[in-house]
Amino acid sequence: MEAGIVGMPNVGKSTLFNALTAAGALAANYPFATIEPNVGVVPIPDPRLVTINEYIETQKIVHAMLRLVDIAGLVRGASKGEGKGNAFLGHIRDVDAIVQVVRCFDKAPGGEEITHVEGTVDPIRDIHTIEAELILADLQTLENALHKAQRAARGKDRDAIARLAAIEKVQPVLEDGKPARAVHLEDPEARRGLRSLGLITVKPMLYVANVNDDDVNGQSPLAQSVREYAESVGSEMVPVCARIESELSELDAESKLEMLRDMGMDEPALGKLARAAYHVLGYQSFYTAGPKEIRAWTIPHGTKAPQAAGVIHTDFERGFIRVECYSVDDLVQFKSEKAIKEHGKMRVEGKEYVMHDADVCHFLFNV
Repeated sequence: MEAGIVGMPNVGKSTLFNALTAAGALAANYPFATIEPNVGVVPIPDPRLVTINEYIETQKIVHAMLRLVDIAGLVRGASKGEGKGNAFLGHIRDVDAIVQVVRCFDKAPGGEEITHVEGTVDPIRDIHTIEAELILADLQTLENALHKAQRAARGKDRDAIARLAAIEKVQPVLEDGKPARAVHLEDPEARRGLRSLGLITVKPMLYVANVNDDDVNGQSPLAQSVREYAESVGSEMVPVCARIESELSELDAESKLEMLRDMGMDEPALGKLARAAYHVLGYQSFYTAGPKEIRAWTIPHGTKAPQAAGVIHTDFERGFIRVECYSVDDLVQFKSEKAIKEHGKMRVEGKEYVMHDADVCHFLFNV
């Protein structure tokens, strides 16, 4: 799973990235501190892996991974090349989801003034600014693709016909100031055409409210406004104090737990952010477990067993025979795979089985 972290300059975006990836130094306090996108790969916290290991001994535990791309600050006019707009927008096209960081504090702890590129702190204005620039960039993409698609469609090219149908559906929506993700295409060919266009605003957007350290749960009016906006567009808001996360990233496990308790927090931001990203992307986890490793795998909701097997290895999907599976809850209840089988809870499923969240699986295949 890959997420691009975007936002206006000086909203705490790079500070959060550095904290999440334990990259170290804080971002400098001026626009465009991140000239090229930074990339970090971090393990997604998953307590179910620990639970499985309580009952199945293994040599190692392998988490699902989240690839984070820190994309330098966007400003008004980015779609026309303002700031470092064109390069930054190009990097966003490659990610699965967009994480937009918005500033929800007036002054930093201790009263330090941090200049906002717009002169005032207004998270909803910033959200609309970023969205508008992404929409304008997508409109430019469609304008560039339209004539080519029209010419190819006249020649009965199937892919071009699908692409043209998608363009004709999406363009009026973008011109109305709405993102491409607001378009619902019934025709599978049109949906395939939409995916081929590489639009930015078709990607799910998750909002991170960067709050002050006295508002870790995001109850301030500024944070609440972001929460309400996210709900209104069918997304989620995660309150995060980037400064606290930066401090946490430098502590050992015991000190980290103590600081979390002192701040009234249950966990660092990475767990909350990953769960929210899974939700907006429609992802879930399944597990494989044995003496060599216990591993988490990420799949979309609705994935069938052969395609889930293919996430592990293409040979597994190609030669899929069946899958033996049980839930993590079954393992907690019966304590071992042997007991799960004895109680008739080990399920044997075929090619049409739709995977459940928290399935623990043994795939049988032949190639």
